[in-house]
Amino acid sequence: MAVRTRLGLTATSAVLALSLAACGGEGAGGSGGAGSGGGAEDLTIGVSMPTQTSERWIADGNNVKEQLEAEGYSVDLQYAGDDIPTQSQQIDQMITEGADILVIAAIDGTALAGQLENAASNDIPVIAYDRLIRDSENVNFYVTFDNFAVGVAQGTALLTGLGVLNADGSAGTATGPFNIELFAGSLDDNNAFFFFNGAMSVLQPKIDDGTLVVKSNQTDIEQAAILRWQQETAQRRMEDLLTSTYNDGSRVDGVLSPYDGISRGIITALQNAGYGPTLDAANPMPIVTGQDAEIASVKLIADGVQSSTIFKDTRLLAEQAVAAAAAFAEGNEPEANDTETYDNGVKVVPSYLLPVETVFADNIQSVLVDSGYWTAEEVASGQSD
Repeated sequence: MAVRTRLGLTATSAVLALSLAACGGEGAGGSGGAGSGGGAEDLTIGVSMPTQTSERWIADGNNVKEQLEAEGYSVDLQYAGDDIPTQSQQIDQMITEGADILVIAAIDGTALAGQLENAASNDIPVIAYDRLIRDSENVNFYVTFDNFAVGVAQGTALLTGLGVLNADGSAGTATGPFNIELFAGSLDDNNAFFFFNGAMSVLQPKIDDGTLVVKSNQTDIEQAAILRWQQETAQRRMEDLLTSTYNDGSRVDGVLSPYDGISRGIITALQNAGYGPTLDAANPMPIVTGQDAEIASVKLIADGVQSSTIFKDTRLLAEQAVAAAAAFAEGNEPEANDTETYDNGVKVVPSYLLPVETVFADNIQSVLVDSGYWTAEEVASGQSD
């Protein structure tokens, strides 16, 4: 399917249109559009990010903005404070003020159908950024990581930390049974299901054979979910689990956590209950997984408190968003490497998936420091410069 820009160009007409230096129609409140006789400097790209309460999303917004501006585009970057009406209003405003392309990391993947319909009526391509936007035919492209693989990596990291698996993936010597608890992301984020299902594809066989025991019996994603991925909400749930399920002297051996902020909430609850403070303490900290390689959690891993995290290099994700935007700006289709996986309920959205890496204490240097993602000083302090 050829995607129209605000000019009304399609991929098949792009060459002719550019040769004629065609001028296009204006959208709502707009003053031109992609390819309207000029270059990147004539185009505005609206970038909608969900929140600034997460270190990860601040980095994403900055990376996308900087890379787009380096290519000459004007960028309208807005954060919505994890408030759905705010994000909806911001996107509407971007359209009214003449955005030519939209890059959207949705707070609620089901809440933007009206905004996307407005974008489509103004011939504005929409790139879903890391979070799939659901229930709309007006999502033109999706850039993300292999989210099922993220979950597989988290489940594998939990088994590795427990000693059920060795670092090379072979069978370890530990046989259990181990008490574990499961946490999941926010149910309004499509990625939460991929993460959870990927992890359970690894963990469920070990639950079935008795190696792992979910002592609370809370094994459904609806029971494990943490609204808006909030650290405080995760801490309260872990405290409730400890009170309700582990008041008989039994201990938690491991916790599946889908995100570093959630992990820190879990760790706080566990440490307040007398675990740790580290993995090698007399009453050791349970194995706790994570995601996003946030600097506070990387320090916890270096200090032997959190067991692992999944590194998703958002610099590469930003590069793919910029490449997709550039393709649309030229009237072309972005390159997809997955056209089957991401069904948003209305259509399968063509996607570009990026790989992930698991970080333990022993590869922080090679994965995060040597790549320039964090410096050794940042890891040591637990704070970004």
